[in-house]
Amino acid sequence: MTTLSSGFARARRWLRDHPLAFDATLAFCTLVAMICSSFTDPGDGHGPPAFGARTPELFSVLLMTLTAAALVLRRRRPMQVLAVTAALAAVEYVLMDPPAPVVMSTVIALYTVASRTDRPTTWRVGLLTMGGLTAAAMVFGSTPWYSQENFGVFAWTGLASAAGDAVRSRRAFVDAIRERAERAERTREEEARRRVAEERLRIARDLHDVVAHHIALVNVQAGVAAHVMDKRPDQAKEALAHVRDASRSALNELRVTVGLLRQQGDPEAPTEPAPGLAVLGELVTTFRNAGLPVEVACADRDRLPAAVDLAAYRVIQEALTNVRKHAGAGARAEVSVVRVGATAEVTVLDNGRGSAGRRPGTGPAGGTGPGSGTGPDGGDGQAGGGHGLVGMRERVTALGGALTAGPRYGGGFRVHAILPVEARTGEPDRPGTAGGTGLRR
Repeated sequence: MTTLSSGFARARRWLRDHPLAFDATLAFCTLVAMICSSFTDPGDGHGPPAFGARTPELFSVLLMTLTAAALVLRRRRPMQVLAVTAALAAVEYVLMDPPAPVVMSTVIALYTVASRTDRPTTWRVGLLTMGGLTAAAMVFGSTPWYSQENFGVFAWTGLASAAGDAVRSRRAFVDAIRERAERAERTREEEARRRVAEERLRIARDLHDVVAHHIALVNVQAGVAAHVMDKRPDQAKEALAHVRDASRSALNELRVTVGLLRQQGDPEAPTEPAPGLAVLGELVTTFRNAGLPVEVACADRDRLPAAVDLAAYRVIQEALTNVRKHAGAGARAEVSVVRVGATAEVTVLDNGRGSAGRRPGTGPAGGTGPGSGTGPDGGDGQAGGGHGLVGMRERVTALGGALTAGPRYGGGFRVHAILPVEARTGEPDRPGTAGGTGLRR
């Protein structure tokens, strides 16, 4: 039974892949059915049909052969095949008595037209074919006009139109469902790719934040230790201790960030929370230990949403790193975080003037003011040509906020970020969903 069903499925699949062969087979079967029916006498309706009671004329056999041959082209030229078969069926009704069942080919041709055209065309062509052939059978036939053979012509042609229209509607419905499913699949794939790209960008920016901040502190403290190693070993040990603490903190944050790249089920998944204003004191302490005096005024630090909290922390971290590296000796910084209505404002100010040798009033980013000088490591000031300000602005903008950065009147630099307290619609309220920010160097 299984072999029979599999063989039937293979034959059906082959015929579907070769429509011309299928139509030729259908035409041959139709011809055999018409010839067999032409040998059958339906009788007067009171008894069963008698096979072999009559013999078809040669002209009828010719018409049946022509109509069956026309069915081979029913897919390529459906309207022309219907016209030919209907005309030959009408000729059979006019010239032959009793007529041979040439109309069987017309029924198949009408079904093909109905299944491959629209509904208005099906109605027009179907009514014309039904009316023409039924009228020819009633007018030119020897049987009474109300005989069952005449109404059979009307019924079979009408059934062919209805069946073809139903098949066409079902095909359209299935195609619409398939197209909708494919479109939904494409949309899901595009959304997945977009989310992956956003997550990669966020992780890359967080890595950049962590590495640039801590490496800058390590670089400064290592330079201090090297400078005072011979004359003040106690101060050198203290600087090296700060190097150890900064490197340990960098490793911990790297472990947390890189842990996001683990596959599900990997051991030792990261459980540490993302940094925020709750640990702002620890961040400021690292800068104070590096020789940068920082004053902090922060209110409501524990009431911000997670994404806003992380963005504020990263903005402060990046801005203070820039001050330490580029504001010059003797610079001081001020940090403030305040709630203003439905927003949180983060401000980082410094009074640095950059290193000597830079002409005040010019900065590499086109800004003006003394705060755009060159830092001790040869890098640019806070208005420098790196990617830090761009990264901070992207992080803030992703939350629906705004960031401004530029020289202050009278000297120094100012970074000001306005963050909405509520995340944008569609943004999940979790750390990092706003998109990370990369440091600009």
